[in-house]
Amino acid sequence: MASLSIPVLSGEGHDLLALGALVTRLDPGIIPFAEASSYSLHVSGGEYNVAANLATCFGLRTAIAGAMVDYPIGKRIEAAVRKAGVTPYYQRFPFDGVRGPNMAIVWSDQGHGVRAPVVFYNRSNEAAGRLKPGDFDWKTIFARGIRWFHSGGIFSALSPTTPEVVIEAMEAAKKAGAVVSFDLNYRAKLWAVAAAEQGFSSAQAEEGAAKTLRKIVSHVDVLVGNEEDLQKGLGLKGPEVESKGKLDPSAFFGMIKQVVTDFPNIKAVATTLREVHSTNRHSWSAVLWLDGTNYAAPTCELDVYDRVGGGDGFAAGLFYGLLSGKTPEEALKLGWAHGALLTTTPGDTSMVNLDQAEAFAKGGSARIQR
Repeated sequence: MASLSIPVLSGEGHDLLALGALVTRLDPGIIPFAEASSYSLHVSGGEYNVAANLATCFGLRTAIAGAMVDYPIGKRIEAAVRKAGVTPYYQRFPFDGVRGPNMAIVWSDQGHGVRAPVVFYNRSNEAAGRLKPGDFDWKTIFARGIRWFHSGGIFSALSPTTPEVVIEAMEAAKKAGAVVSFDLNYRAKLWAVAAAEQGFSSAQAEEGAAKTLRKIVSHVDVLVGNEEDLQKGLGLKGPEVESKGKLDPSAFFGMIKQVVTDFPNIKAVATTLREVHSTNRHSWSAVLWLDGTNYAAPTCELDVYDRVGGGDGFAAGLFYGLLSGKTPEEALKLGWAHGALLTTTPGDTSMVNLDQAEAFAKGGSARIQR
């Protein structure tokens, strides 16, 4: 089994480039949608969030490749990307003035207490779903230097062509010497709609998703995904594990042997562990399998303000730790700490700094249960 090797950046290239859909998230706070009259707008995207976090909190040089529509919502998103310090590579689409194509909208309230958050989408005629191989000149982009490439299952579910774009980019990133990561982020709703558009049933949707994601994961070095992601996203069978609870990592670690048997290219697998006591009270931990060794973060009790983006915050902190030469334990704790801190602020991307993340990773002020 090959070990994970982190490349050194030469020239004025990127520490990380993410490929994915940029979206707006409309957030009414704790007010249910049917009663809300105002919303906060957050610029987001499962893949973009990682690049933004690494730029704003960790000071790395990052980039996003994605679709952009030339209309006012697109300009609003572009402004947020610039503010985050993320270099954009856009395939641009004109807006017809009526029907699109569009930048997708995610509607997500925060819930409160015993009332769970509600999330739904308007991804109709989404520009990102139109992306196809050949839209980006990866050879030229990566010629500047690239250390890490990242994409995910949300973007891959948008259309028949988006998985092809992911694989094309991964192959180019590999040739450029980059580490390749992928967050499974299995979203049953997205895969079901994509399958229905092609005349497939819901049962066929999960089978098709696993076939597509397995093809992608065969190019991946670092995989992010929990036990459910591994089972549904990759079609793996769960082991006969007597789990002690949602924070018990045994089921996750029990599946790693099957993951690396099917995908010997995988060098690391990581995920967060979360037990939800109420919308605003979570127990939080994280685990990492790297080069054949298991690592587990501490558990802390979170007072959650906005849970959206916590997993992307974890991935960003973990990637930063690995890119900066931290030990596996240190990298895992940085991911765990940054993901936890991200849930204490509104929006999908980081509002904390490196000093705060490092302090919390070393013990912080939260109640740590080792």
